[in-house]
Amino acid sequence: MPEKWSHQGPSHPRTRTRSRSSRAQLQFPVSRVDRFLRQGHYAQRLASGAPVFLAAVLEYLTAEILELAGNAARDNQKSRIAPRHVQLAVRNDAELNQLFGHVTISQGGVLPRIHSELLQPTSRARSTQSHVGHPHTHW
Repeated sequence: MPEKWSHQGPSHPRTRTRSRSSRAQLQFPVSRVDRFLRQGHYAQRLASGAPVFLAAVLEYLTAEILELAGNAARDNQKSRIAPRHVQLAVRNDAELNQLFGHVTISQGGVLPRIHSELLQPTSRARSTQSHVGHPHTHW
């Protein structure tokens, strides 16, 4: 892979160039986000810090979702994150659920929930209903 070199004046005759992602200490590509923002024509002008900020936000959200999905996978004794784990992670977090409110995660399933009326009555409730259906009950 060829080295990238730039001339930055007489005091730094051969300084190696650094990507904007590495300068911002990010894993997400700042230059690609910049290109997408320009090609999308979201505005006539684009500040130089806008793609850096957007890449940082995207990286943070991705890290947050992956951490929660990894916890969900570990809770289910799995070593690999599946779409089901992403769904559980997003829907069990209030803020992410609001952000992803109208998003469908393919192969994600639904949250496990049984309506309270469908559950069997407790022992106390059974004792009060035990007289129902007896032949000695008078209306």
